[in-house]
Amino acid sequence: MATRRVVAITGASSGIGRATALRLARNGAAVAICARRADRLERVAAEIAAAGGEPLAIAADVTREADMEQFVAGAVERFGRLDVMVCNAGFGVAGAIDEIAPAQMQELLDVNYTGTYLAARAALRVFRRQGHGHVIVVSSIVGKRGVPYMGAYAATKFAQVGLAECLRAEVAGSRIFVSVVYPVSTDTEFFDVMTERTGVEVARAFGPRQDAATVANAIARAIEHPTPEVYPHFNSRFLVVLNAIAPGLTDRIVKRFGRKPIR
Repeated sequence: MATRRVVAITGASSGIGRATALRLARNGAAVAICARRADRLERVAAEIAAAGGEPLAIAADVTREADMEQFVAGAVERFGRLDVMVCNAGFGVAGAIDEIAPAQMQELLDVNYTGTYLAARAALRVFRRQGHGHVIVVSSIVGKRGVPYMGAYAATKFAQVGLAECLRAEVAGSRIFVSVVYPVSTDTEFFDVMTERTGVEVARAFGPRQDAATVANAIARAIEHPTPEVYPHFNSRFLVVLNAIAPGLTDRIVKRFGRKPIR
């Protein structure tokens, strides 16, 4: 009988995090989940158990070092080890660069970038001690190519990618793997939260979309067969290639995908 995997997921109370937890639970995984909303977290834990997994729910804030250390320590104490850390917590705001308030930019950095760093950092201590592990960073296609009115959010996603690429080179040749996931627009609470955080309604962009289950399936495959980059929407990788070849042309193409606040 194959040994079950032990996976930790940040931002798991909804969206991609929840979908990934349930997808892995169906394979019998032990899943440690964290988020700030304890009530929702407990509901997801019950869903994990119903799907065949073993849950551990810990209310935690990814921007706090102590919370991430305790989250990882709790998973190891409960399950004996940690195989995968999925750094998923994040949110977005929309607006032109000169319209984004410094406080908004700082909060984005704290959650999207520093939250990823702190979760990965805590997990890496365990992975190095074990001699194996897998860090999965849930970024966005705008972490490869920005779109109008998403500059602040895209900057944090690019920062995640830079962190992951450097880490991947540092652990190359070992049994510690690093993957970055690049979803396109995903049918989750993301747009509702973005509208709330932005303060005005945000137009939903044209362009390709996917559901959270599609991203969760891609993450599950990456856990089974580690790969540096994961594109749940296959055709989105062509945008990355086009941007490398003809960035000016790509500027004009992505202009129609901008998420402009509606005044």
